[in-house]
Amino acid sequence: MAELTFYTNPMSRGQIARWMLEEIGEPYDQVILDYGTTMKGEEYLAINPMGKVPAIKDGNHVVTEAAAICAYLAEAYPDAGLAPTAEERADYYRWLFFAAGPVEAAVTSRHMQWEPTDEQKATLGFGSFDDAIGALEQWFTTHDYVCGDRFTAADVYVGAQVDWGLTFGTIPECEAFTAYAERLRGRAAYKKAKEIDQALMPQEQPATS
Repeated sequence: MAELTFYTNPMSRGQIARWMLEEIGEPYDQVILDYGTTMKGEEYLAINPMGKVPAIKDGNHVVTEAAAICAYLAEAYPDAGLAPTAEERADYYRWLFFAAGPVEAAVTSRHMQWEPTDEQKATLGFGSFDDAIGALEQWFTTHDYVCGDRFTAADVYVGAQVDWGLTFGTIPECEAFTAYAERLRGRAAYKKAKEIDQALMPQEQPATS
């Protein structure tokens, strides 16, 4: 029996965690949850009181939040070589948390059609949509991956944000983002994860984040 258990729904941010699981190459059991029913059921709420996916259990340890799952798995399974080296650590954590914080908030605010005023921008961690996306674009203009020329677990999370944004139009297309996404889409683990989730998708329902 696998030590890792993965709780997800194919139409969710669980796609990010699955990609990371496929990158580390360890066996895992999956539990597919339905919105509004099993995801809000007593059994799953004992694992994640938010009633949201993804979540993983590694033995007795529970990890939620896609960015945290990526970081945890990279460190817990070092043979995959996806954790940062000492030299890469600053860029790794900087952009992993930037994508999980300012970028996620900026994209969500824009999607909800809320634009901050100039006064509000000063109090918001992401400033504005253009500020956050512009900073990310600037980085990938001169770097192939989050940590320069090597793929790490940070690229699973940051890359998923870029990949999703380009696919569904929540971030603007530009040469830096398009080239970055193409590099990621060529990875065997990315392709395998997508195939698994696509096969689990219900028919004729829109994807959600």
